[in-house]
Amino acid sequence: MRIGAVRRGRSAATKIIAGAVFATLMVAPSAVAHADPDTDFANQLHTVGVYGPKDYNAWIAKIACERLDRGVDHNAYDSAQFVSRQLSKNATTAQAWQFLALAYPLYCPDKQGLLQQVAETSEQ
Repeated sequence: MRIGAVRRGRSAATKIIAGAVFATLMVAPSAVAHADPDTDFANQLHTVGVYGPKDYNAWIAKIACERLDRGVDHNAYDSAQFVSRQLSKNATTAQAWQFLALAYPLYCPDKQGLLQQVAETSEQ
C-alpha cells in the first residue's frame, strides 16, 4: 500500500477515533474516589461495553502506560494497537480508544496529551 493511501486512511480513522474518545469522556461517569481504582476503572469500562476481569483490564491499562514510559510505544496510536490486541476479539477499534480515554487519566495522567494530539490531528 502506498504511503499516501495509509495517510488518507489514517486521517479518516483519526476522526472516528477522536469522536469515540470524546464521546467516552462525555458519558463516562466522573471518577468517584473508592478504595480500589481498578474497580472504578472496570465500572467505567462497562459503560462503553468493555468487559472482562477487573484485574486483567487494569493490568492492560498499566502496561499501556509503562510501554509509553519505556519508549516501546511512541504515541496513542501505538497504545491503541496494543490495547486492541489485548481486548476480546469482539472489541471494536472505538472500544480500544475508549479504553485509553479512560485509562490515561487514571493510570498515567501525564500521557493525556497524547489523546489531545489525536484530536488535533483529526481537526486538520
